[in-house]
Amino acid sequence: MQEIKIGATYRHFKGKLYKVLDIVYDSESNNDKEYKKVVIYEALYGDHLKWARPYEMFASLVDKEKYPEVEQKYRFEEVK
Repeated sequence: MQEIKIGATYRHFKGKLYKVLDIVYDSESNNDKEYKKVVIYEALYGDHLKWARPYEMFASLVDKEKYPEVEQKYRFEEVK
């Protein structure tokens, strides 16, 4: 799994850009004394809405069975 960087800009596999604002912990996920990470990110278009997504999902691979035409490897990839 890729490492997500606070402050970096990422392209979603559908093409839109987002900036990672923070990585926080879900207070309701204290199973086995391990909190789940959540990525807080902002859309860099439109109304600049802010979103939250589980870290594992943000950093995950694109589902190639569902989206076989997508060339991007990860759901969100850093724009350098």
